[in-house]
Amino acid sequence: MGDRGTSNYSDMTDFILVGFRVHPELHILLFLLFLLVYAMILLGNVGMMVIIITDPWLNTPMYFFLGNLSFIDLVYSSVIAPKAMINFWSVSKSISFAGCVTQLFLFVLFIVTEGFLLAVMAYDRFIAICNPLLYTVQMSTRLCAQLVAGSYFFGCISSILQTSMTFTLSFCASRAIDHFYCDTRPLQRLSCSDLFIRRMVSFTLSGLITLPTIIVIVISYLYIVSTVLKIPSTEGRKKAFSTCSSHLGVVSVLYGAVFFMYLTPDTFPELSKVASLCYTLLTPMLNPLIYSLRNKDVKEALNKLLEKKSTIL
Repeated sequence: MGDRGTSNYSDMTDFILVGFRVHPELHILLFLLFLLVYAMILLGNVGMMVIIITDPWLNTPMYFFLGNLSFIDLVYSSVIAPKAMINFWSVSKSISFAGCVTQLFLFVLFIVTEGFLLAVMAYDRFIAICNPLLYTVQMSTRLCAQLVAGSYFFGCISSILQTSMTFTLSFCASRAIDHFYCDTRPLQRLSCSDLFIRRMVSFTLSGLITLPTIIVIVISYLYIVSTVLKIPSTEGRKKAFSTCSSHLGVVSVLYGAVFFMYLTPDTFPELSKVASLCYTLLTPMLNPLIYSLRNKDVKEALNKLLEKKSTIL
């Protein structure tokens, strides 16, 4: 497994996901932890989508975006978690070439889409607070659909470029990916190719994705803070800030984990795995909790849904 010869990947049939380098006895604990977190992801995000779809009072742009956020979190965590849990019990820990390509493609697609969607949600809050009288006109159903479709479009383009650059590498004899899912950096460590140009292209692509979304979020919140501070009543300021605090929490968790992951040197792969856990599992688990616990409308909609079910029973 450690033999890094010069044979191309064409002689191989699959990769091996090394996962976490811990004692085998701890695999059961890790499996149970992943299972618990994934169950909370399913419950939280499916529950959020059901609440938004069934409650007519939540038929607004903000909750349309939030429903898409829950869907994205549900999908990209499902791309990672089940395979990781299977590998805790598997002896071979293998993943097919097609499976690895699919996993990387879907993960990049949805994680990039989430970044753009968070920028869209910041813009939505900017319009709602800074131009409330024009909100329904500016944030029309058509524009909301176009913004979400645009987020998916940029996610798809980014995923195609990132996946194609990764799997056109010449891989050495080692098939062992030192990670718990197929990601760009651990796959590049297996390559015999010159990575300088690809890394520069990948860095540029990441900048073109990350910088515009961060700029939109920062500028939106600068205007929001400026507008809120002009509100005379303390209650009004508190209400305005409360509509943004959930979104800021989600942005902080996602971008904090991503930056930590990509600023971690390759010499510390275990630290990279822990950072990856933050945005592959922790963020999708926390997002519905953040929005449900800090959002009065969601809590009221959940109570109505539970009351309706109890009445039926």
